[in-house]
Amino acid sequence: MTESTQILLASRPEGRPTPQNFRTETASVPAPKEGEVLLKIRYLSLDPYMRGRMSAAKSYAAPVEVGAVMEGGTVAEVVESRDPNFAAGDMVLSYSGWQTHAVAKAAHLRKLDPEKVPVTTALGVLGMPGFTAYSALLTLGKPKEGETVVVAAATGPVGSAVGQIAKIKGARAVGIAGGPEKCRALIEEFGFDAAIDHRSETFAEDLKAACPDGIDVYFENVGGPVFEAVRPLLNFYARVPVCGLVSQYNATGPFEGPDKLPGLMRDVLTKSLTIRGFIQTEFKDQMPNFIKEMGSWVADGRIRYKEDIVEGLDKAPDAFIGLLEGKNFGKLIVKVA
Repeated sequence: MTESTQILLASRPEGRPTPQNFRTETASVPAPKEGEVLLKIRYLSLDPYMRGRMSAAKSYAAPVEVGAVMEGGTVAEVVESRDPNFAAGDMVLSYSGWQTHAVAKAAHLRKLDPEKVPVTTALGVLGMPGFTAYSALLTLGKPKEGETVVVAAATGPVGSAVGQIAKIKGARAVGIAGGPEKCRALIEEFGFDAAIDHRSETFAEDLKAACPDGIDVYFENVGGPVFEAVRPLLNFYARVPVCGLVSQYNATGPFEGPDKLPGLMRDVLTKSLTIRGFIQTEFKDQMPNFIKEMGSWVADGRIRYKEDIVEGLDKAPDAFIGLLEGKNFGKLIVKVA
């Protein structure tokens, strides 16, 4: 038996998650069976979708049960293998969740090559966030040369990739982020054409000035007041892939304020807008192209990425709570071991 430190869902949050919604325990992990491997978790990905997994509300995926290990993507080292395709010491991408050790089916793992790129990229730019940006922007956003693409939460792993892919396709990239440091990074590190601070008192005016020809593609990660500033600027036939609504994840009860749905529906009709929610797994047939094309862009420097690494599994709850409030800067990863 191997001992694993695990972070469990202790209770379902009401509104903003708190440390009390999590519980740490130690559990015994059995030896792997035929076709399985024993893993030591090295890195854990923290992502906004996890807030939805903490809720029992109906969604596109089943919630984490109270008392179960919190879900999440991981990079792990194979400790013991009962499968011929993996050996001790191999680094793999797995979905082992918030714990230090786990047993996984070998068929569910993807072998990683630390000699090519840092293994943490499998949780970010070359993993689920990068694939989300790549597949949804190109399939639903369809940016054309000379168009204006706007993305919210633009310094995050999805948003930063969206803007850079838009640039590769010949579009203007306008990023929305919180604070001058993140806005500076959008221009200097990620090569966006413009960066707008959503915390500014003149946010709506600044966004309008940055988009003199309107907005052709808006990649939605945030919702709320950010979308309200974007909406009047949407051009005829604008496309809006809806990836996330992080500003609303901690909301409880009915939303406050006037009903804005009639105005939105009028815009959908009169501007022929396409607003499309998605889950990245629906584009899984694009994964081979993503790995090849995105890997090439990262290798030649056309796509840059930023990681925000927190040390220690015990720091995961506080880091995750901060993620929902925009405190991270780049792809948020916990260095477990």
